[in-house]
This record gives sequence, structure tokens and C-alpha cells, in this order.
Amino acid sequence: MTANDDLFEDDSPSLGAPHALPLEFEAHYITNQEAYHQYALVHLKTFEAAEQAVHRAFIEILRHWNALLTESNLQQQTWAIVRRVVISQALLDAQARLTTSDHPVHKALAKLPPKQFDAVVLRGWMNKSAEDIAWYMGITPSTVDYHCRKARERLAPALGRTSRTKRPGTTTRKTKNQGE
Repeated sequence: MTANDDLFEDDSPSLGAPHALPLEFEAHYITNQEAYHQYALVHLKTFEAAEQAVHRAFIEILRHWNALLTESNLQQQTWAIVRRVVISQALLDAQARLTTSDHPVHKALAKLPPKQFDAVVLRGWMNKSAEDIAWYMGITPSTVDYHCRKARERLAPALGRTSRTKRPGTTTRKTKNQGE
């Protein structure tokens, strides 16, 4: 075997043998791939989208495999990765569909920055709590509230409102010092 054995006929380097996956990872893949795919298919509706999401999830799992092995519940941790990837894919797909809509609110939603879009869709359309959204996005609940507030401000013109309108019949809260 010579140094040139790793070259194609045009002298470009070959990829060589693929890297071996950890045996435990392969077992985890074989055991869970179908369930992960079924979960993704329920949420993403197409085989292709589900396949892409599960592939991305397994790449993420492999990237963190050594750290995941130290967790007390590997299954729970990998399921959380799959769930986050599937939700992320669903949000990306929804945002892409909105860009083709003629409705002004849909157009405005599609133009939101990613974190504002995710927060407002998860809260407004999927009725998720700030705590659930915070877990998914990896931020604090107060930051979720901030992203939702900023998204509402950006969406206000499309909804025909000003961003700081006060609803009739509401009162301004008094702070501790104002009441004295």
C-alpha cells in the first residue's frame, strides 16, 4: 500500500472508510429511530420533513453522546433533543408557509426575528406556558415575555393597532410607592 492509495484517479483525496459510530449509539438508534420518526411524522405531517428532523436529532445526539452517557436518564435526555428538533422544524416550516401568504398578519409574522416568531407562535397558537417555551428555547420565562411583547409591537401595524394602546375598562397598576 502506498501513499497514493488514498487518492482517486484524478489525484483528489478519497473520503476513506467512514468513522465507526459508538456501539451504544448504534443500539440507541436502532431501538428508538422508529418511535422518533412516528413522533416527528405526527407533528410535521410529511415523511420527508419527519425524516429530516429525525436525522438532525440523531446528529445532535451523536454530537453530545459522551455527555449524554453520563446523564441519569439517557432516554429522557435524547427524547428532549428529538422534541426540540421537531418543534424547531415545525416552527421553521410554519414561518416558511407564512412568507407565501397575502394576509398582512401572516406577512408580518414571517418577518419577525426567529426568537420572537418562536415565542409568539408557541404561546399564541400552541397555547404553551412561558415556562414550557423557556425550556424549549433555552431562555428564562421573563425573556419569553419580552420576546412576545416585542413581537406584539412589531405585529401591531398589521393588526391595525398601535403598539401601546390601552384597552377600555383597564386601569394602570399602582406600584407600592404610588399607593402611599
